[in-house]
Amino acid sequence: MALDEAELIARYFAPLAGAGGLGLRDDAALLAPPPGAEIVLTADALVADVHFFAADPPGRIAAKALAVNLSDLAAKAAEPLGFLLTLALPPGWTPDWLEGFAQGLGEAAGAQACPLLGGDTVATPGPLSLSITALGSVPAGGMVRRAGAKPGDLLYVSGTIGDAALGLALRRAELGQGPPPEWAAALSSEQQETLVNRYLQPQPRLGLRAALRACASAAMDISDGLVGDLRAMMRASGTSARVDLREPPFSAAASAALRVDASLLERIACGGDDYEILCAVPPAKAERFASLAAEAGVAVVPIGSVEPASRGDLFLAPGGEPLAFRRERFSHF
Repeated sequence: MALDEAELIARYFAPLAGAGGLGLRDDAALLAPPPGAEIVLTADALVADVHFFAADPPGRIAAKALAVNLSDLAAKAAEPLGFLLTLALPPGWTPDWLEGFAQGLGEAAGAQACPLLGGDTVATPGPLSLSITALGSVPAGGMVRRAGAKPGDLLYVSGTIGDAALGLALRRAELGQGPPPEWAAALSSEQQETLVNRYLQPQPRLGLRAALRACASAAMDISDGLVGDLRAMMRASGTSARVDLREPPFSAAASAALRVDASLLERIACGGDDYEILCAVPPAKAERFASLAAEAGVAVVPIGSVEPASRGDLFLAPGGEPLAFRRERFSHF
């Protein structure tokens, strides 16, 4: 028997609600910010076969939708408080699909202490789409903005860059949307699985909150590619950047693929879905930043420096030669 909206919410989403969600029985949530804190809000929409594949596991779709929002909060050094979900379900959804979606969402929300507060569920002729609005808090004046980088600051990224872009190519092949890329043969099955997982389910770097709050002059998450997002941060700050990829923040899998196909460097540097943190840190705070990141268990790698705007951006390839990119970042438009 088909569920109406109230039954659907009660069965699948009310169990995920935090106290501020009021059991999802009201028209709005109620949230008291911590004393002396400011609220940070962010929203991202995801559409099937644009941001994820409709055939992806529903739990992975849900976890990714939450992760991309939590990544924004992480870059602002904000503590998660909760989130709102809008889910537009196309014809043909099943209770098993929705149960898997809710389970994945609940596990992700529980792992990051970010409860569901409310939202909306609607029917659509398609495709499946969802939007999450995440709320976080920072001590008053403590949000790390995109526009604060200063000449002389050091540039860092967390984790590794480009894995998700390579994982997307492998995922397309898994779904029969093209042949496996030639470079895939150089990777072990474990390396291929790692790349696909980086695409399917990013891990927001919330562990960097304290390090960013204490040390960073500017930060943003890398959602549309390192090169394009770095240039966006430099434009916002009125600066430029020198980026040295001679000791690049690449995983073993990405490095193995690059050894087979040198042209992959642009995909690795400019592809989307990394959800790592890019930040600028004054040299006097660099040692403390690295120490706090290590205490949090998050790897950070220096990749260059902030320069005066008049110098223009410069990217050096692993071989030391200047790099130019045909397409600097992923775009849906």
